[in-house]
Amino acid sequence: MYAIIATGGKQYKVSEGDIITIEKLGVEAGETVRFDQVVAVSDGELKVGEAVANATVDASVVKEGRAKKVIVYKYKRKTGYHKKQGHRQSFTQVKIEKINA
Repeated sequence: MYAIIATGGKQYKVSEGDIITIEKLGVEAGETVRFDQVVAVSDGELKVGEAVANATVDASVVKEGRAKKVIVYKYKRKTGYHKKQGHRQSFTQVKIEKINA
């Protein structure tokens, strides 16, 4: 059984027991989160639309952190212009506990 959930502007295919990395939720480690934006659920046959209107996915937060640094380097030739900037994206890692369909 799997479900497709939407969070942080992205969609994720999840099954029970999966650990996924999503956009930062601002929730402490050990707490539980409920995703109610379920796009589809499959348990042999795929259900979408009204069939999954009341479906939810329960997950527990494993940890919050920041990803590896990405270097953004801007450069224009012949003008002496260059700019170096780093960025670390925040994330939340969750473990899918139960799919309620």
